[in-house]
Parts: sequence; structure tokens; C-alpha cells
Amino acid sequence: MTQIKQLVSSDEFTGFYLLKELDIRQTNATPPKDYFDIVICDSTGQLSAKMWDVSSTDKETFFPMGLVKVRGIVQTYRERLQVKIVQMRPALPEDNVSITDFIRSAPIRPIDLVHTIKQAASSVTDPEVRTIVEYCIGKAEDKLMHYPAAKTHHHAYYAGLAYHIVRMLELGEFVCRQRPFLNADMLRAGIILHDVAKTEEMTAQLGVVSDYSVTGKLIGHIALASSWITEAAIKNDLPLDSERVIGLQHLVLSHHNTGEWGSPVQPQTAEAVALHYIDSLDAKLQMVEDALDSTPDSEAWTPVIRGLDNKAVYRTKP
Repeated sequence: MTQIKQLVSSDEFTGFYLLKELDIRQTNATPPKDYFDIVICDSTGQLSAKMWDVSSTDKETFFPMGLVKVRGIVQTYRERLQVKIVQMRPALPEDNVSITDFIRSAPIRPIDLVHTIKQAASSVTDPEVRTIVEYCIGKAEDKLMHYPAAKTHHHAYYAGLAYHIVRMLELGEFVCRQRPFLNADMLRAGIILHDVAKTEEMTAQLGVVSDYSVTGKLIGHIALASSWITEAAIKNDLPLDSERVIGLQHLVLSHHNTGEWGSPVQPQTAEAVALHYIDSLDAKLQMVEDALDSTPDSEAWTPVIRGLDNKAVYRTKP
């Protein structure tokens, strides 16, 4: 079977893939015609795809999270690879393919990632901070075992959220050793809490986000996590005007840095500044790593990466 990582422009291929996303759109022709705007994926990566002139039967046959057999042609559109689907059918029992074969997962076992997060929480020495962090982990723990960190942006795979948090904790430990004026408890807590409410912001199955929840669309993970901190304080009889409670809320509310990116306030504590840049560093390096991993070894340049201002990355030689 042809893996997505192996595909290059002009390839004609046939293989089994997961329909990660599928939307019905219309062409600009007169009269307009329906087509499928698709993202296909396997364990090595994903590609945008188009299936033109879809029929009413096609619309009743294909849905997101379905396994399909695809015959297609790889093209280049606006400096990105894109598949023109020539033929597609649902996978059949006799094809002997399983959806788990097409799911990308974090490189560390989810149970180990969640264990590391809980260990980091238990190592927080400030009792108020530790109580709040452990309460919030408890609200998200089951979903942390499999939730991605985003729909497409970064760590968008099985257990990607927990992997993102653990990698940030590693960066945070280094930064605290290098900059001992930082409050390690607060930074560690901010790292664990900053994206924890994404488990309620998104609707995900097997690490693939199908949509954002109503709560996610109307409130978002930043405000949700801040409300979880308030909830934790109330349930544990902690004063809401405590410097620790307010400090944790500030870490969460400011970690995207600007209103344009979703933060209602900018970082105004040392730990909040550190959290924002640790988050950004891990996310952007993961985008680069993912792009390099999913680009054929024969290609010197990755496709353009949206999170890096649509710049491609050159593969330096070892």
C-alpha cells in the first residue's frame, strides 16, 4: 500500500486511507457542481484531496472517519501537494484493513504521558496550586489519554495533547534551572493547565477532531480552563482573590499572548511570559518535525507550513 509520506507530485497511486475530513462544496461553474473537499490520512501523514462531480449516491456513501480505497493522482496546487481522486469506494471486510492502522499516535504511550503529567502535578509544593492542578487534571484525565492538541495546527493526533504538555514540562524544567527567579510551581501548573480544557472544546475520536463542541465554539478552551480554576477554588474552599488563584488564571488567559490569537490579556508575570514562549516553541518545532517526517526523504523542502507564516522548511543534511 502506498503511504502518504511516499507520495510526490505526478504520482498515480492506489491505497487505503482514512477520511479525516469531508465537506461538500460547490464549484464556481454555471451551474455549480458539487464536489468533495477531503483530507485523507494514514499513520505517516495527511493530504488534501478533491473528488469532483460527486453524485447523490456518493453523498450518502462517504463520511468522515470512514476507511476508503482511493485511486488518485498527486498534483501541486499553490506549492502544496493535493490529490485528485479518480475513484473511491468504502473499504470492505475482505480488504482486511483496520481503522487503528491509519491513526497517527504520539511516540510515547498515552498511559505513560498521563502518568508523567500527574507526577508533575504531585511535585508542586504549593498546596493551593497543587490542589487546583490536580482537580483540573481529574476533570480531563480520561480524555487526556487520547485527545489531540488541535484539529490541524500542531500535535493533531492520538494523545497529542498529553504529548504536548509533557514536552512543555521538559522545556519548563530546563528554563527554571536556567532562570531560577521563575516560580517553578506556577510555571509547571500553567503548562499543565493552559490547554487542558481542549478536552471539552473539541469533539474527537481516535485522535481525530470532527468538530468543535458548542461549548468550544461559544466559550473556547482558554475561558473554560479559567472557569475550571475558579471551580476548583470554590470546591476546595480556596479564596478566589488568592494570589495563586488569580496567578493561575492569568497564566491560562494570557498564554496565546494577544487578543488576535485568543488571549484576553497579555502575559504580565514572568511565568506567563515563559509559558507563552515555551508553548510557541514546542508547537512550532512539532510542526517542523511533522512536516519533515511526512515529506519523502528524497525531497529537500517540506510543503509550506501554515503555522510558520506559510514558509517551507529545508531538510539539512546530517
